[in-house]
Amino acid sequence: MKPTLLLAALMTLSSPTLAQDLPAPPDVAQRPHTVTAPHGAQRQDEYYWLRDDDRNDPAMLAYLNAENAYVDAAMKPLKPLEDALYEEIVGRIKQDDSSVPYRERGWWYYTRFETGQDYPIYARRQGDMQAPEQVLLDVNQMAAGKDYFNVGDWETSQDNHLLAWAEDDVGRRQYVIRIKNLDSGEVFDDRITGTSGEMVWADDNKTLFYVENDPETLLTVRVKKHVLGTPASDDVLVYEEADDSFYMGIGRTRDDQYICIGVESTVSSEMRCAPAADPREFTVLAPRERDVEYDADHHGGRWVIRTNADGAENFKLMTAPSDATSRAQWRQWIGHDEDVFIDGFELFDGFTAIGERSGGLERIRLLKGEPGIADAPAEYVKVDESAYSMGLSVNSESDTDWLRYSYTSLTTPDTTYELNTRTGERRLLKQQPVIGYDPSQYTTERLWATARDGVRVPVSVVYRKGFAKDGSAALLQYAYGSYGYSMDPGFNLPVVSLLDRGMVYAIAHIRGGQEMGRKWYDAGKLLNKKNTFTDFIDVTRFLVDQGYAAPDRVAAYGGSAGGLLMGAISNMAPESYDVILSQVPFVDVVTTMLDASIPLTTNEYDEWGNPETSVESYEYMLSYSPYDNLDAQAYPAMFVGTGLWDSQVQYWEPAKYIARLRDLNTSTEPVLFRTNMDAGHGGKSGRFRRYRELAEMYAFMLDRLDVAEPAQ
Repeated sequence: MKPTLLLAALMTLSSPTLAQDLPAPPDVAQRPHTVTAPHGAQRQDEYYWLRDDDRNDPAMLAYLNAENAYVDAAMKPLKPLEDALYEEIVGRIKQDDSSVPYRERGWWYYTRFETGQDYPIYARRQGDMQAPEQVLLDVNQMAAGKDYFNVGDWETSQDNHLLAWAEDDVGRRQYVIRIKNLDSGEVFDDRITGTSGEMVWADDNKTLFYVENDPETLLTVRVKKHVLGTPASDDVLVYEEADDSFYMGIGRTRDDQYICIGVESTVSSEMRCAPAADPREFTVLAPRERDVEYDADHHGGRWVIRTNADGAENFKLMTAPSDATSRAQWRQWIGHDEDVFIDGFELFDGFTAIGERSGGLERIRLLKGEPGIADAPAEYVKVDESAYSMGLSVNSESDTDWLRYSYTSLTTPDTTYELNTRTGERRLLKQQPVIGYDPSQYTTERLWATARDGVRVPVSVVYRKGFAKDGSAALLQYAYGSYGYSMDPGFNLPVVSLLDRGMVYAIAHIRGGQEMGRKWYDAGKLLNKKNTFTDFIDVTRFLVDQGYAAPDRVAAYGGSAGGLLMGAISNMAPESYDVILSQVPFVDVVTTMLDASIPLTTNEYDEWGNPETSVESYEYMLSYSPYDNLDAQAYPAMFVGTGLWDSQVQYWEPAKYIARLRDLNTSTEPVLFRTNMDAGHGGKSGRFRRYRELAEMYAFMLDRLDVAEPAQ
């Protein structure tokens, strides 16, 4: 490394915009290292040494700090634009805002923010919203003096007197559970470390079940039982998962009768439940089987199960008696439909709400009567736009005719409605306040792009009215495309700043997500993974061909597995993009998937393949892994970000990627690499600080795309 020469070179940067001829970026030493697969294949990884699990290697930290200094200096001319973007974004936020209250066991719970404060206040009122407020947690006070702070899950005891919560002050998602008395405000000495943050109270109001992480792999491996007032070292092991390809969670059923431990891998799941009043023995609802997934809830004296068993790839709904212990006791209620994906359900005393996907869009089906009745008449919650997102909201109580659901689109801020399923009356409970925003000034469309293999890919676009589809505009295209996660077209507050500057924003609903059902996911994973990347590229070319963007004014954005997407398209079609924005990117696929000690690797085998046991998987992954496919070619301008304490994608993946990219890149376009030294996978904590990071990235993009300021 040459930090002295670097800093001296950076001092010469004084252009009013980010200069085309940037000074020399940081240099970092190469150290020969061979990565050998169990089947004998070898690869050279000259930057492997940048991995430091303890995150205290001086040479590694010096390199990350040098890259940060480079970003600081390179972005200095764009600081006025960054500040303007930040002020625009936070200026749209109603700072003294609060959530829609929901009722549970006689108390109304809600979250509120105060003006100028970064963190939420969790509170409740007894009986009605006119009662005195009781603050559960003031996260602003808890976060004072900390670079990072996050409250994960929190749960009140069944008698409403105790609160357990999970907190993380590093960003690594290793939570500490604390407990306090809500009547007196006393915080007990109980301190449970190394947890996933998930917890459940038993009915005795003194026993807390929680999920413990493995300290090295961060896998959710054990459920333990803690008794209030006893040391955590005395906590009793309730269940331990032996298969390291499974995740674990814990929760209560809809009717509060059972506490259930759920484990799931990419292709299999299993639940074991115990009576919440006497949770001494957890009984398996149905033993796990490969390629059989299920999740279940209990209400009205029966289980309702969502499953893909027996070839129901888009899932179906079954019912079973309370004492069920095998699939033989399940009975079909809602059959499989190859055109409709069942995403989830909510049970009420007189009806059931089912979240579905059809034609690439979400919908909610309402079925009257008790679960299990065949041919029950179905109704659908109405929608108002061609491209939107909707889903079940917080429905904490089952003895009601009212269904709460959320609705949003690329032009409609997040909205919560409640619908009377008996009379059809609909109430608007809240719409996200967006200061200075007029939705009538923006237009959203649902388009269909044809991929190179003939498959039609849905695309959601939004732009400001007055936009001319003449092939001159700048475009930001976003996607994720992994794990079956669907990127639905919801309102994006920061994007308004781009639309007001004449840009088009598009979400490509590519294979690897689940927008078009389970087949859509299966067609974008394992040995089909390249469909994810080619879909994205084909959507870009479609939008350019249709006049939504100029061919030389296209930016792409993705994070985490979406960062893998960014790395792949940069290698495969660098000429199609002018700017790549990539956050916490998964770019070193093969080396990571060969190392079971890296957090979460073993959970991923059925998503990417296992290169240790399958030569075919190894070679296929190697053929697209961004780090391994960097080549001597001209790459677009890039802004890549990571977090030193990231628990999902380790910081060294993008660090190595940038180091090798700098060696091979033949273009003069700037490549910036920002490491957040105080955060993990989700970036900085707090509702405002994350927008500062986004504003910096947006400023970089706007400058490279030559986007003008918005018209006044």
